Amino acid sequence: MSDPAAQSITVSLPIADRPASSAFYRTFLGQDPSGEPQDDGEPEPLQFVLNDGTRLMLIPTGGFAWVVGDDHPVAGPGQVEVLLSRAAASEEEVRSWCLLALSGGGRIVAEPNRQPWGYTAVVADPDGHLWQLATG
Repeated sequence: MSDPAAQSITVSLPIADRPASSAFYRTFLGQDPSGEPQDDGEPEPLQFVLNDGTRLMLIPTGGFAWVVGDDHPVAGPGQVEVLLSRAAASEEEVRSWCLLALSGGGRIVAEPNRQPWGYTAVVADPDGHLWQLATG
């Protein structure tokens, strides 16, 4: 039998400001990050448990560049390399999550709207990382 920890997934995103990003995700995800607080009051590593096998880790840009190597530049502000998705139970939940994103310091990129594939919106965290919020 394989080790469940070996099957876990961590999504890592480069960030500019640990407290600002932490505040956004605390509000947007409705939870506190895991770990012991460091000098800036935030855990290191700064990560959120999304489910039993998935974590979201927020890494300062300099540290992110160190991890991926000097030959692969970190995307600059306004450049998107990944679209994260969050499945909602209802259209109301999509709209509610948009408000949470705004109150956490993010912004709405695409207003909630009915599309052929469902009711969707796109929000950005303080660093511009995009989240598509959708329900069928």
